[in-house]
Amino acid sequence: MADHGKRYQDAAKLVDHMKVYLPAEAVALAKQTSTVKFNASVEAHLRLGVDPRHADQMVRGTVVLPHGTGKVVRVAVFAQGEKANEARNAGADEVGAEDLVKKIEAGWLEFDVAIATPDVMGQVGRLGRILGRRGLMPNPKAGTVTFDIERAVKEVKAGRVEFKVDKGAIIHVPFGKVGFEEGQLAENLASLVDAINRAKPSGAKGQYLRTLTIASTMGPGIRVDIPSVLASI
Repeated sequence: MADHGKRYQDAAKLVDHMKVYLPAEAVALAKQTSTVKFNASVEAHLRLGVDPRHADQMVRGTVVLPHGTGKVVRVAVFAQGEKANEARNAGADEVGAEDLVKKIEAGWLEFDVAIATPDVMGQVGRLGRILGRRGLMPNPKAGTVTFDIERAVKEVKAGRVEFKVDKGAIIHVPFGKVGFEEGQLAENLASLVDAINRAKPSGAKGQYLRTLTIASTMGPGIRVDIPSVLASI
C-alpha cells in the first residue's frame, strides 16, 4: 500500500482481504471506504472463466439497473423522419442524421451514448475511427442499433449499462454511487451479475463466474460471494 495515500491506507485497513463478503456487507463497506469528497461511483469487477480470444467465448450485453447508475446520461440519436421525432419525444439530447454526422466530424462529442436506426448506419459508419476508439459506436449487440428508438433511449436514460469482457477475461462495470442506499446498491449488483451469468457463451468451459470484487472510485477492493449475489435475485 506504499503507493497509496493515507486516506486509502486507512480505508484499506477496514477491509479483510482474506474474506469473501456477503453482498449486504460488501456494499456497506464500499460506501464506508470511499476516500473521495465527491459522490463516487461503485464498480464491479468480475473475472470470468472464458478466453476472449475465441469468438464463441466473447461475453457482451446490456442490463437495465433497477435503481439506475446515478449518472445523468447524454444520448445522441442518429435517425431521420418519424424515428427522429420519436427520439426527441423519448428524451434524446441530440438528434440528427447527416447533419449530426458532420457535427461530430467537426469535433463535437458531448454525449455519453450513441443510438442509431439501421437505415442510417451507412452514414454513421464514416464515424468509425472517431467513435470506435471512444467506445461510442452504435452496435446491434449492445442494443444501440435499433428501430425501437423510444425504448432504447428510455432504457439508457433510466440506467441501462453495457458490459463487455476485456482481453484479461474481466468485466468492469459501474453499478451505482456511494450516495445510494445499501439496498439499492445490492439490488443493482444482483441484476448486473445475473445478466452476466445469463450471457454465458456456449464455448465457456468449467467455472464461468470466477471472482467478484467491488470498489468505490479510488477505494480498496472488496471481494463478494457470487452465489449469495445470485441467490438474492
